[in-house]
Amino acid sequence: MVALDEHTINFTGLKDGEHEFRFDLDKRFFDRTGDEDLDGGTLAALVTLDKRGNLMVANIHLEGSVEVLCDHCNAPLSLSTSGDQRQIFQLNAEEDLDDDELVGLDAHAHSINLSHYFYECLRLALPARRLHPPGSCDPEVEAVLDKLRVDETPAPDPRWEALNQLKTPDEPGMNTKRP
Repeated sequence: MVALDEHTINFTGLKDGEHEFRFDLDKRFFDRTGDEDLDGGTLAALVTLDKRGNLMVANIHLEGSVEVLCDHCNAPLSLSTSGDQRQIFQLNAEEDLDDDELVGLDAHAHSINLSHYFYECLRLALPARRLHPPGSCDPEVEAVLDKLRVDETPAPDPRWEALNQLKTPDEPGMNTKRP
């Protein structure tokens, strides 16, 4: 993910307490992700930054739609998406902290760029399988898939049948009788 300057929050002039920011994620954001699965979209990123001394907690909320390809018919699909993520930033910390939620910042840092965290939040919000609603897939692809569909149920493996005979009629588990 290539960071975009418009996703930067300069925190040096902010007073302690909560601050709200809004970012629009559009074609430029999706082009910079380098993710071939994402064809575009329009998202609003709402960030609540709670600054306290050398610690900042960013609560990110994404809402909008993302353009992807259907996993069934490979046709374009617009998915409504909503996701939340919390990211903690600590000044004067080691930059190589072993924690997914805590990010160490150099003591001389004056801003944080949230592009990467928006991308993480988006990827976690997307479903594992992206499908059109039933009956909405490309009809030509559906016709080809129907021709290729195999409706036969394979015959059970005879080795399993031999193992099933070891069960006692009154017990659902393994045969506990000893010879």
